[in-house]
Amino acid sequence: MEDPTVVAACVAGGVVAATGCYMAYQKSAGVTRDASGGTGAAFEGQLAAGVNMLSNGDSVLAREKVENSMDEYAALFEGQTGKHSANGLTDEKGAVTSAESIKKRQEGYRTMVNNFYDLVTDFYEYGWCQSFHFAPRWQGETFLESIKRAEYHLCSRLGMKPGVKALDVGCGVGGPMRNMAIFSGASIEGITINEYQVKVGNKYHAQQGVADIAHTTRGDFQNLPGFADGELWEGIDYGDMDWTGKFDVAYEIEATCHSPDKTRCFSEVARCLKPGGLFAGYEWVVLPDRGYDGANPTHVAIKEGIEIGNGLPTLATPEKVVAALEAAGFEVLEHYDANRNVHSPVEIPWYDTLNGKFTLSGFRMTNLGRNCTHAMVTALETLRIAPKGTTHVSAMLNATALDLVEGGKQELFTPSYFFVARKK
Repeated sequence: MEDPTVVAACVAGGVVAATGCYMAYQKSAGVTRDASGGTGAAFEGQLAAGVNMLSNGDSVLAREKVENSMDEYAALFEGQTGKHSANGLTDEKGAVTSAESIKKRQEGYRTMVNNFYDLVTDFYEYGWCQSFHFAPRWQGETFLESIKRAEYHLCSRLGMKPGVKALDVGCGVGGPMRNMAIFSGASIEGITINEYQVKVGNKYHAQQGVADIAHTTRGDFQNLPGFADGELWEGIDYGDMDWTGKFDVAYEIEATCHSPDKTRCFSEVARCLKPGGLFAGYEWVVLPDRGYDGANPTHVAIKEGIEIGNGLPTLATPEKVVAALEAAGFEVLEHYDANRNVHSPVEIPWYDTLNGKFTLSGFRMTNLGRNCTHAMVTALETLRIAPKGTTHVSAMLNATALDLVEGGKQELFTPSYFFVARKK
């Protein structure tokens, strides 16, 4: 069987040549964004997609700063970006898991998360969709159907409907927010620390006609509007906003895994909820009860590979998530791994899309598709069409995809630990 990297390089060679010509022709056209939410919806067409992703007029990160931003991010992970459990991380003997390394990311989490999303947001949209999360998936269900069903499950459990005010904690570019607003009719306010995601998200809300019930604010979920103590990060200004007791419900979808202090984050969510308000979400966790062993170097390397490629201080356990919710003033009503039947014959594993199965619509998500993208990006950076540092970003995302798949196969990790809790 052909080496996928070699195949990708051959495919990408032709793509690069055509893309170079296309870019010269379309240089002034700008990004054509589509808020429909489908796979690669923001960047339709392979050539146009590559052009738009790599020469993006909406970006708030200057072209010449991409490499520096990536270097700052890499330093928070001991320079291990681009490695994975089968390619160097196991030899590092848990360097990223050391208390000193974790503390460095906890203290620098704003830089870590902001730089991460400056660098990867367009790659995510290009290769995944506008909902930056995984989901349990049944046989016969398409990838996008499973994504939306996971979001609608939150609507159902939170009782979202017209007149309900909801808070989206760590909303990204707002793919789930728009889907949930359209489905439920609830009014949703999202918050993200990343300026670029705010800019793009609000553009999408207007484009899809939901700006009256979906809005994104730039902020920090460790210090939500009206916070009593703490310090806002540079560039964030809430003015006179105060969200204390504003929302009926709140949710997070694979977002608070970025938090350096979950108790603080969840306490801020609780403050912004009305008495008795519900908070639900999907959390990234390692699974000691299913086999994750912190004394196993391979398990640790898989964990670190996931953390490095996803901007995480450190992965928690389910017990720590539940404890943080309770310490923040919530009564935890239910919690379980939504992927607990991941290898059931009636389900498609959540990591399957990353594992190389080819579909025309999902090609960019597959291992071959990622290798094609990486080869194209490498060539375009060499030709100085793509910003310097772009290849490093692509390599990091390719590496973490391998560890996500391995963590899923061995059931050491889940991205979908579901919880629902009530403010006391």
